[in-house]
Amino acid sequence: MFLENTVNHKEQFGWIEVICGSMFSGKTEELIRRLKRAQFAKQRVEIFKPAIDTRYHDEMVVSHDANEIRSTPVPAAANISILAQGCDVVGIDEAQFFDDEIVTVCNDLANRGVRVIVAGLDMDFKGNPFGPMPALMATAEYVTKVHAVCTRTGNLANYSFRKTDNDKLVMLGETEEYEPLSRAAYFNAMKKNQ
Repeated sequence: MFLENTVNHKEQFGWIEVICGSMFSGKTEELIRRLKRAQFAKQRVEIFKPAIDTRYHDEMVVSHDANEIRSTPVPAAANISILAQGCDVVGIDEAQFFDDEIVTVCNDLANRGVRVIVAGLDMDFKGNPFGPMPALMATAEYVTKVHAVCTRTGNLANYSFRKTDNDKLVMLGETEEYEPLSRAAYFNAMKKNQ
């Protein structure tokens, strides 16, 4: 009886789910799966992606397996708060490309009662934490780390190895530019490139 009186059953807060991993690990596939389930449940869903991500389609979030869902490209994280009014669920793909404002936006949405599902690379091609992803993972209630399969060893891969000489942090690409590698294969490949 005492516990029942101390719990506020009227408090309506959302939460943050982060799906992270290397390239080709199924992050976007898992994001789309969760969002389609929410749509099937008749929840109001809105999906966002950075406007710079035009690899497959300007307005669709598309996985490497060609699974897709309609999205709204936005130039900055701040746009999401405005466009997500009245939503039950907000999906955000390629979160690593947003500025640090994405952390505040996700927390504000969750505090308004929205379920926020974020997908992104946890590490850049140099093996360093990528952009706002560490802060999103720290503030999220749920973190799912997915893995690819190493193209050289067949083991679990959690590194995105860049096969080209381009040293820019942000470089959109596919299998021609990147390959998923295990820890051992990644560090061996990095040694050869030095």
